[in-house]
Order: sequence, then C-alpha cells, then structure tokens
Amino acid sequence: MIRWIHRYLGIALGPMFVVWFASGIAMMYARGMPGLTPEARLQHLPPLDLARVGMTPAEAVARGGFDIDFNRVVLLTVMDRPAYRFTGREPATIFADTGDRLVELGPAGALRIAGKFMNLPEEAFQYVGLLNEPDLWTIGQREQTPLHKITVDDEARTQLYVSAKIGEIVALTTRRSRALAWVGAIPHWLYFTPLRLNEPLWTGIVLWISGLSTIVALAGILLGIIQYIRSSVPYSGWMRWHYRSGILFGIFTFTWVFSGMLSMLDWASGGKTGDGIPQALSGGPLNLSAFRAMDADGWKRVLEQRAPKEIAFVRIQGDPYYLVYGVEDKPLLVSANQAQASENLFHLDEQTPLEVRREPFSVESLMSRVQQATPKTPILESTLLSQYDSYYYSNDGSRPLPVLRVKFGDPDRTWFYIDPTMSRVAVRYTRLGRIDRWIYHGFHSLDFSFWYYNRPLWQFGIITLSVGCIFCSSIGLVIGIKRVAPWLFDRK
Repeated sequence: MIRWIHRYLGIALGPMFVVWFASGIAMMYARGMPGLTPEARLQHLPPLDLARVGMTPAEAVARGGFDIDFNRVVLLTVMDRPAYRFTGREPATIFADTGDRLVELGPAGALRIAGKFMNLPEEAFQYVGLLNEPDLWTIGQREQTPLHKITVDDEARTQLYVSAKIGEIVALTTRRSRALAWVGAIPHWLYFTPLRLNEPLWTGIVLWISGLSTIVALAGILLGIIQYIRSSVPYSGWMRWHYRSGILFGIFTFTWVFSGMLSMLDWASGGKTGDGIPQALSGGPLNLSAFRAMDADGWKRVLEQRAPKEIAFVRIQGDPYYLVYGVEDKPLLVSANQAQASENLFHLDEQTPLEVRREPFSVESLMSRVQQATPKTPILESTLLSQYDSYYYSNDGSRPLPVLRVKFGDPDRTWFYIDPTMSRVAVRYTRLGRIDRWIYHGFHSLDFSFWYYNRPLWQFGIITLSVGCIFCSSIGLVIGIKRVAPWLFDRK
C-alpha cells in the first residue's frame, strides 16, 4: 500500500516537487512578488513644504465636516501639495492648505504623480488604463483599487500603479523583477492571476497539493527505512539512484513540503492575553486636538534645516508625538507636548517647544503599563534584550534593539516583545506560535542561529540541499514518465 501511494501519487506530483525546489532557490534572491518597498517609496517622496500647511489635522477634518474612521494619520506631499492622509476602514486624503478632500484621481493626475515619482518628462509615460480589479502584480493592493496602470519608457521597462483613492504610487515592477517572479514566487506559491483572485479556491488547491505531496514524501521515507532494515536494495538503474538520493535528501523533502502546507493554516493563532497592551503602551486612541499648528521655522530649527518627507501623528504613553521620516536613516521621534519636560528629551532650541527624543522609554514605564493592561495575569519574567533570540530575530538587523521581552504565566504561555524606542509591541507569541516558528520557519527556511547570520554559509547549505531534493524528485519524475509513457524511452 505504501509503495502504491508513493509510486502513483509521486507520478502525479513529481513535476510540482521539481518546481517547488527550483523556484525556492530563485526566491532566496528574488524574494517574493515585486512591489514598492517602504525604502523606495520614501526615497521618491518629495520633501514637505511645512510653510504651506494651513491647518492642523483636527481642523482639516472639522472644516470639511468629514466623517472619517482612522487609525493612522500622516502628513505628506500629494500632487505638489501638503496633505493629511487618514488610514482606516476607508482611506481619505485632505489637502492641508485648503481643507479640500482628494476625489478619485483621474488619468491626468496619475500621469503627473508618475512624472514626479520617476523625475522623467511626460513623453516617457504611457497610460495603459484603469484597473478595477488587481492584476498579477497588484494582488496585495486590492484595497487600493481602482489603480491607474502606467508604463515607463526606460531601460528597466518600469510599470507603475497609482491608486485613484489616495493619489499615490502603490506598486512598482521592472522587467527584471517580473522575470524573477516568474521563476520564483509565482510557481512557488501558485500565484496565477485567475487562481489567486479566488482566495478560497487558491487556498484549497495549495492545501490539497501540499498535503498530498507530504504524504508522498512520508511514504518514500518509510519505504527507505523498510529497505534499510532489510539490508537489501532490490533496485537498479534509475530506481537505485532514486533510492540513494531519497535516503540522503528525503527528510528535507518531507519537512519542506510539510512546513509549506502549514504556512497555509492558521492553527497557531489564538489567545487573548495582552490584547490591551498595545493601547496601554500608546495611552489610548489618537487625539488629533493635541497637535498644534505647524511652525515651519520651529521645524527648521529642530531638524537643523533638513526637510522631512513624511510626518506621522502618534500617541505614545498618553503624550502626542510626531514620527518624522526622511530626515535620518531611522524615523525621528519629536515630542509635540509643549508642557513636557524630561531628561530623556533633547531640547534643541529654547524658542520652540518641539523636542527630539533620542532615548528609549524606561523599562519601568513600559512594565507599569503592561501590568495595568494585564492585572490578573502573572508575569514570569521581563528581560531587556540587547541581542536577538530564537523568536525575535532578523538576518539583516532591521528589527530594533534593544527589545523588552515579557513572559506571562497564562495558559497560552504568551510572550511579548516590546520596542522601548517607540513604546509599542513588536511581536507577540503564544506557545503554539513558538512551536509554529520552529516547524514552519525552522523547517522551511532552516533559519537556525548557528549559520543564519553567516549569509554565504546559509545560502550554500540551502542550495546544496535544494539541488539534492531536485535530483531526487527529477529521477522520480523520469521513473514516473517511463511508467506512464514508456514509448518516450523506446529507442527503436
């Protein structure tokens, strides 16, 4: 029975094994689907002209009588004008000079935004059309539709997608990034447009294929163990090579396919402990009335004549702050509280209440708010980490350090990692989430600390194992084709 399962399911799924392992190698370099990274977006944003900001965000909402449900507010430049962008259930953009709301952007406005973004003349752009449904490259931007698609006459064959809702470029692809996606993410994730747009169908197909593939790999391992116990290998030719490569690489074939299947299942979520911690750390919902009118001269002094590109309005431990982007490599935290005085605040000029906060929030203040949010849950441990651990980590160092790790004694054994710089939750793990970290990321990415931070060594190991799995699967595919279509191998 095991032999039958491995043989005939393997014949059907052999091509998928080869595609998965080959595309997995490509994804080490191509990553996922092409898009506009936050770094590239910020780089292309024009500087803010704060002198043209004629109202506070609260005044902008009140002046237009807008009923806006928002959880984030930023000030940026839209079509050469300062504008407040409210992000929530439905995004809204209100120009900060007049209080007018951005209506749905037309083709001319989209081309104008593209020209500013690329810094190219108008004749370098060609308007393709308005997409009411996402295409292959904008599946992750469904909420931003409709999208204006624009092609650029440059060496990279760039394609831009401008959201008609928010008046901003939300996706960017080049000829190279599209080609890499076709050999990486698209075949690896089965990201084909008709299939991907039907979420339940796509999920079901991926689960069925990966589930059956897991059975094929497990059956192959069991057959190998049985033959090893018998101390005999009754095979020759291609079958003998398939057996030998399966003994070496079968376990990795199984763990990769199995962990890939787990990535489609939401089995590790759950737990209610600490649900109130994010709000406790912030001090409550954002209060727009706490932010005063923009003082362009004051901002110049505080930022040392540097122009910001985007300013987010945030609440941290009950106080209003500006989160400034585009001035330094990392976001700059500026206090908006005129009455606030603290040794952690660096006062740049006695004439302005704006102050840059350079030091993180104290562990005592963070723990006080955590305890207020979880009064009935015991805290087993709280540790300020200066290095990554097995659950909070990053191979490129992009995750902030230090980080406060808090362990709770609840039934889910919940852990929180809190960023002291911004007084906000960086990540949360339950016991099941930590298990999922090992059986998904551990098995799928092999991101173990002994080699994960030595990128060349990790890449060499992953490629070697992937090539071995391709070799084993390819031989199985050849054997399957010989059984299904033996005439292809008939030399007569």
